[in-house]
Amino acid sequence: MREAEAVADETILACAKLKQAMTVARSNPEVGVGSGQAALLKLTRAERNFAAAHTDLLRVHAELSHIASETAALDEDIPTEIKGADMPTEPIAA
Repeated sequence: MREAEAVADETILACAKLKQAMTVARSNPEVGVGSGQAALLKLTRAERNFAAAHTDLLRVHAELSHIASETAALDEDIPTEIKGADMPTEPIAA
């Protein structure tokens, strides 16, 4: 579970870095003002979708933690609580 959450975080970070690089590239005076606008919009949409997927992963983690606590199936060495997770209660619109 933690690995999937970490991959989701890395994906969101990679998208942010890509967006920054795209925006910097557009500041080149030889590049048209609207160049890459459609690509930026698509990337922004992808970022929203990745963030929504990450939220779903956190919800899965929380549900599995709840099941584990109800069935006493906790592993002593593996924490199951999501400390500091701020999960929205409403679905994220994609």
